[in-house]
Amino acid sequence: MERVLRALAVACVAAAPMLLPATAAAQFDKPEDAVKYRQSVLTVMSNHFGRIAPVVRGQQPYDAAQVRADVAIVSMMSKLPWSAFAPGTESKGARPAVWSDNAKFKQASERLEGDVAKLVAAAETGDLAQVRAAYGAVGASCKACHDNFRNR
Repeated sequence: MERVLRALAVACVAAAPMLLPATAAAQFDKPEDAVKYRQSVLTVMSNHFGRIAPVVRGQQPYDAAQVRADVAIVSMMSKLPWSAFAPGTESKGARPAVWSDNAKFKQASERLEGDVAKLVAAAETGDLAQVRAAYGAVGASCKACHDNFRNR
């Protein structure tokens, strides 16, 4: 099972650059397709990030291979949703600031991707203390973006 998860994670990370289109228009026929896409990507990312939470909280045993597999999926997914926030894809879940202050939104997405890269590096060490620290930084990035750009 561990080998299968690792292979899947490696394949997902390797395929990620091929999934990134030059523009959102090239990827989505209708604005609602972009909304569904970004919601789906963020849901999958959140689910895999959430699987790590009980481990960093000490509620489940540390399985380094499983954490690496979940982190690899979080890493791949963290690169995908941004093209789906193109002009004309506004939705009730996203605040208008996504489009009106797009530079700040882009900065938030870059912060997340940078923090996720640090989480990948921490997971590769196998050191739970490093994973905990990097996990917290990713969580803070998620929260900051949600606080500024997500309607609830």
